Amino acid sequence: MTKTTTEIGKALSEELNPGMEEALNARYGHLLPGMAEGVVDFAYGRQYARPGLPLRDRYLATIAALTALGGQTRPQLMVNIAGGRKAGLSQKEIAETIWQMALYGGFPAAINGLNAALEVFAAEQKAD
Repeated sequence: MTKTTTEIGKALSEELNPGMEEALNARYGHLLPGMAEGVVDFAYGRQYARPGLPLRDRYLATIAALTALGGQTRPQLMVNIAGGRKAGLSQKEIAETIWQMALYGGFPAAINGLNAALEVFAAEQKAD
């Protein structure tokens, strides 16, 4: 039996960001029924699960893009830094990716990104 993109997305999102779908549903479900499932289906089932680019590389691209977009993406950046760590990215790889974005998003965006990364890394250490 072939799995749907929603089933694939649910499994991948729970592996990388446990509880994300429930959190989105709790926050936005009353306004946008189905929004959480749509995010899981599209972002995880149709994008992150695609063949052709390793998951860790998809996370590098996502971290770079969110960093370059600037501080307004901090919550999403932190979620994706944590997911990237679970996908095998080192702290150094994440830091270098964020710093590279100083060329494209500017120094403030890169510094904000590094601060977000430090917060994620500190939470990892507390969890250990």
